[in-house]
Amino acid sequence: MPSNIQPILDKALDGERLTSDDCTALLESKDFVRIGLAADEIRQRKNPGDVVTYIIDRNINYTNVCNVVCTFCAFYRRPGKPDTYVHSIEEIEKRIDETIALGGTGVLMQGGLHPDFNIEWYENLLSTLHAKYPKFQLHCFSPPEIHNISLISKLDYETILRRLKAAGLNSMPGGCGEILDDEVRARVSTKCNTQEWLDVMRAVHKVGLISTGTMMFGIGDKIEHRVRHLERIRRVQDEALANKAVDPNYGEFTAFIPWTFQRENTALGRKITEEPTGIDYLQMLAVSRLYLDNIQHIQASWLTQGLKLGQTALRFGADDMGSIMIEENVVSAAGADNQANERVLRYQIREAGFVPQQRDILYRYINRDGIADFDTKKSVPLKKLSVAFAD
Repeated sequence: MPSNIQPILDKALDGERLTSDDCTALLESKDFVRIGLAADEIRQRKNPGDVVTYIIDRNINYTNVCNVVCTFCAFYRRPGKPDTYVHSIEEIEKRIDETIALGGTGVLMQGGLHPDFNIEWYENLLSTLHAKYPKFQLHCFSPPEIHNISLISKLDYETILRRLKAAGLNSMPGGCGEILDDEVRARVSTKCNTQEWLDVMRAVHKVGLISTGTMMFGIGDKIEHRVRHLERIRRVQDEALANKAVDPNYGEFTAFIPWTFQRENTALGRKITEEPTGIDYLQMLAVSRLYLDNIQHIQASWLTQGLKLGQTALRFGADDMGSIMIEENVVSAAGADNQANERVLRYQIREAGFVPQQRDILYRYINRDGIADFDTKKSVPLKKLSVAFAD
């Protein structure tokens, strides 16, 4: 490990692309503050001004039935278990109506890998929702879900995604990336491997859909695995941007979102003896900003890290606070118990020295009547304490 990382930081600040060795050195360094300062400078160059964006959407998990085993997941249920569910379209529509009433612009919809759901099931779901809510953004599914459809319907990824896009799909989250290295993935999950995940994303971009890249670290991975993960994300984005230069309709990664493994209620959590700290998270976020020089936005994961660390991340390279998350089931099942309404999220952004701005999934600004009223109070109410103090 080099004792002085400044030459690497200078390289990034001069606009030179960092190598894998540079990335490794930064992640091994203990000088996370200096790394954060460099990441903040690059963030300001990529997204000038004081604006920090957020989105109002809802995470709807249409089913918890899943035919694979991920030892880090506390949400899934095996087929046939008594506590499985599949939401009806009417139930999903009710949740969308509630989201719209709160100023929401879209839904993030994902589910388990159901053994009976073929391409027609998904087309019916999307087309029904799109017909009723033509301007509401459907940000749905994940590479493992697309891979599962491929296995069931015997179709290639590109064909599936063209059909889903025609049915109303607007974009696809980068879920289930975890660590894109099969040495790690094979130990913790039986779902799609690294190459399959990447190939789905290539197909997403080819059919003209945007997506996000993600990383969940702390599942037994090492720095070398995290570096390879970032390498693969950057390579796919390089390919997308090269194609986009020829065809403006080509898709790309709009953002990268790293977070740490939430271990409660999971089989893997009982085996993990060390978990990432807040500093580890901030350093990973900052290095992502420096290394992923071809991705515009880096998102702070306050949902997993808590609001205060999410707020701090805005000075470590993040320019987006993600969603107020009206509903979320997966990471909360694994022990993440962080909540925020729009007023609270805007307050956290303001107190970090930034201007809060609602956006949609395409990062277009949303300006609603009366939103300025949220920023008139100097603070937000404290939660009621649920403990009694002894004399």
